[in-house]
Amino acid sequence: MVSMKDISIACGVSVATVSKALNGHNDIGEETKKLIRRTAKEMGYVPNSASKALKTHRTYNIGVLFMDESQSGLKHDYFSYVLDSFKRTIEQHGYDMTFINCCKTRTNRMSYLEHTRYRGFDGVAIACVDFYAPEVMELVRSSIPVVTIDHLFNNRMAVISDNVKGMKDLLTFIHGKGHRRIAYIHGADSAVTQSRLSSFYKTAEELGMEIPDEYVKEAAYRDTKATFAKTSELLDLPKPPTCILYPDDFASFGGINAVKDRGLDIPQDISVAGYDGIRIGRHLEPQLTTLRQDTERLGAEAAENLIRLIEFPKTTVVRTIVIEGEVFEGKTVGEIQV
Repeated sequence: MVSMKDISIACGVSVATVSKALNGHNDIGEETKKLIRRTAKEMGYVPNSASKALKTHRTYNIGVLFMDESQSGLKHDYFSYVLDSFKRTIEQHGYDMTFINCCKTRTNRMSYLEHTRYRGFDGVAIACVDFYAPEVMELVRSSIPVVTIDHLFNNRMAVISDNVKGMKDLLTFIHGKGHRRIAYIHGADSAVTQSRLSSFYKTAEELGMEIPDEYVKEAAYRDTKATFAKTSELLDLPKPPTCILYPDDFASFGGINAVKDRGLDIPQDISVAGYDGIRIGRHLEPQLTTLRQDTERLGAEAAENLIRLIEFPKTTVVRTIVIEGEVFEGKTVGEIQV
């Protein structure tokens, strides 16, 4: 491995001069700087990250805690795009990204916080986990800069989708198509679910709609088997809904299969709508009607605000950034004459 000493010998200058040139100091001549940098590049010099960390007190590495209940990992249709945007943004600022896990060393198992300290992460982004798990709470309560995605903690930076407005816009759109019997299969209990469910009931009330209790059911996010079963229950009702909302686009595929198994046509016989706006939904026939979340902005805002916390801890205001989505009309919600 090429060292600063090797470069100093090649250029006939001191190691201190090499260090100043590579770090952009102004107390050496421009020609000397150019010579040293050109020589370093030709010799294949790469700065040692451990040495840099000692000088700057930063590793330029950000940890990501992500563990969804379906164990889909980076195949997650929604969060994979959020994390891709997050990764691209932090890389533009010179940071790397590493996933946090409860890894085992030779002697013991590490908690999330212990792993974070062991790796020396400058900050952590938390997305799609059990936010109230003791190990997650331990990490959130530590002094490490943290940003949460789609969850709110007191006095912690957060970037969230506007789930209240998103559900309101989606339900209002469906109501505008003439539907009055609208069912909702929501996800498992979480802050996101609570926001969407409350908005569903509130918007329905504002629109003068009554929602029977049997029209509201629960199925885990991304669980196509559960949504298949819950959709079948809705279709078996004496007065079934004319439109069914699903917890997310991926889960809606289970409901669509249940509808097709009955020999029913979408949207002629029954309408359906998802939530998230994943790309595969646009390739269905008919195209899935959904609330498209802005994954690009979610990831970028999470990255930008976490980096501000890391680099300017005294002047960065901890706040909640709310990102709006938009209704993608698709073709799975038909029009009904009122």
